[in-house]
Amino acid sequence: MDDKDRQIIRALQADGRLSNQDLAERVSLSPSPCLRRLRNLEAAGVITGYTALVDQKACGLPITAFIRIRLERHSESVVKVFDDHIARIDEVLDCYLLAGGDDYLLRVIVSSLEAYEDFIRRRIHAIPGVASIDTSFAYGVVKQTRVFPM
Repeated sequence: MDDKDRQIIRALQADGRLSNQDLAERVSLSPSPCLRRLRNLEAAGVITGYTALVDQKACGLPITAFIRIRLERHSESVVKVFDDHIARIDEVLDCYLLAGGDDYLLRVIVSSLEAYEDFIRRRIHAIPGVASIDTSFAYGVVKQTRVFPM
């Protein structure tokens, strides 16, 4: 990956709806080489997809919770069961495997505190092998970006 590829990635992270013509102009390439580079970045798995950024509050999901999970055991079967369950839960936007005291960090969005309680009782407590759940609620966002420093 060279500087031109990084310029393409930065431009698309800022605006994923750019046409190839507009993208080529932004990175000072002609359209054909720009499209070729873009396709190569996609084929190499550097660009993994395109999406719309949506305001969660406008969609009726104003509450963000960060949930730290500790498992009872770390056997392959317990971890697989947990991972499989989490992968199917729509409210979980991100799930990170951690080093340190906790095993996982989840970013979850819900419509209300009542919905959060229901989520914990019906979805998280239903997963075998969960030893502890610790939650922090976000009451504001200082910075949120999907643009990598390149």
